[in-house]
Amino acid sequence: MRDLGAGFGHLLKGQRWVARHGRSYGFGLVPGLITLVLYVGVLIALALWGEDFVGWATPFADDWPSPWPGLFRGFLTAVLFALALLLAVLTFTAVTLLVGQPFYEALSERVDRDVSPDGTAPESGLPLWRELWISGRDSLRILVRAAVWGVLLFALGFVPVVGQTAVPVIGFFVTGFFLTEELAAVALQRRGVELRDRLALLRSRRMLVWGFGTPLGVSFLVPFVAVFLMPGAVAGATLLARELLGEETRDGHDPADGGPADGGPAEGGPADGGPAEGDPADGGPAVSSGPAPTR
Repeated sequence: MRDLGAGFGHLLKGQRWVARHGRSYGFGLVPGLITLVLYVGVLIALALWGEDFVGWATPFADDWPSPWPGLFRGFLTAVLFALALLLAVLTFTAVTLLVGQPFYEALSERVDRDVSPDGTAPESGLPLWRELWISGRDSLRILVRAAVWGVLLFALGFVPVVGQTAVPVIGFFVTGFFLTEELAAVALQRRGVELRDRLALLRSRRMLVWGFGTPLGVSFLVPFVAVFLMPGAVAGATLLARELLGEETRDGHDPADGGPADGGPAEGGPADGGPAEGDPADGGPAVSSGPAPTR
């Protein structure tokens, strides 16, 4: 249960980080806005012509007595739209990350430099086209997994009682896991962690992953919220990735972005007379410990 709270804490820390770094936040909004326009266009088209598509796909119902053809096709249209919404939630992050790979890569690197004790960030050393290829390939694999889970859970939703109680809850946890994988992949890919190893790493700390991704998945159900939370979600996933790998992390701020919103020093820092967190003077350790992986 402690990991659940820690995961949610990383989500909040990521949102606080972008709130203190306005330029990075504005930079990170661009991919989400582009993806949102694409998804809204698809959903509008489905709402306008979904009934015609269902009618075309079910010619066998033409000879049914009234009112059964209309009821049957109306039900299928509603099911089609609901499935599209579910897949939109499951795939929005993957598509946004693919569209915004350069944006979120830069954002994640800035977070790493900001919280790293030595002010450095791991770099993949790969050209941009190679990073885009790896990101697109891995995103497609995750989308296939997410789609399989989505169809399975949607089918189980018709099971009496279980479909209306347990299945929605399971769906939120599945969504949270895949959301976290996609978001953490930005930081983990830079560290050379392959997809199979990323999944194994996330499964080893499921409670931490669910604490981060499940509330994020629930919030993404609210229209437009995903766009505004994405920059902070990428920042929080970078912090989560550092914990998963046991990298040392400290609180900090990037002067290039203006630092904290009030322009003041970090709480408890040397400017107000207190020792820095983890300073030997107070005998306290750093926030987390462990060697950072090298490539």
